[in-house]
Amino acid sequence: MEQAAGFVLAGGRSSRMGVEKALVGFRGESMIVHALRTLREAGLSASIAGARTSLEQFAPVVPDAQPDLGPLGGICAALASTEARRAVFLPVDLPLLPASLLVALLEEAAPVVVVEVDGFVQTFPAVVARATLPGLLAELEAGRGGCFSAFQAAAASLGQSVRVLSLVDLVKQKRLVHPRGLPLESWFLNLNRPDDLHRAEACLGSLERI
Repeated sequence: MEQAAGFVLAGGRSSRMGVEKALVGFRGESMIVHALRTLREAGLSASIAGARTSLEQFAPVVPDAQPDLGPLGGICAALASTEARRAVFLPVDLPLLPASLLVALLEEAAPVVVVEVDGFVQTFPAVVARATLPGLLAELEAGRGGCFSAFQAAAASLGQSVRVLSLVDLVKQKRLVHPRGLPLESWFLNLNRPDDLHRAEACLGSLERI
């Protein structure tokens, strides 16, 4: 893992949550703490990309020079800041993801690696090679801030494509497992609203009662 660095994406406006999402408590800890722990459990360094509020107490922060252009600006800033060959990007609002998924993505050799669930490609978490930075910056400067389309364009500029792995296949191959035994459909529960916090608590609580 010495060739990869980990970054939590924490630059959103948190408008649906109503308060700074990174600092929202979940199971006794803030979501930024959960996300940073997931990166470290995968054997990665852990930094924060694109934070809108002061989060330096939790980990090093890479500021986004263009914070109003979405997560792609934070990704570009993070890639420019690291000497690692690849970077893992994990949103702050996915606390139910297991670290083993990040490890599985890192085992693939491609400029960008993501996962699909039930036929739907998940833009994050993503493993992104630093070699894609010129292509990503070109998309950003052209006003095309969509992350997945930027990943596709940057990979194509290197003569390659985005690698999309099947979450179901990874589980069948025993390349990853959830440490709490959560069903696959719960792993990508985004905690964007207060109600989502209750849903995530319910998922974990139902397992603890078994």
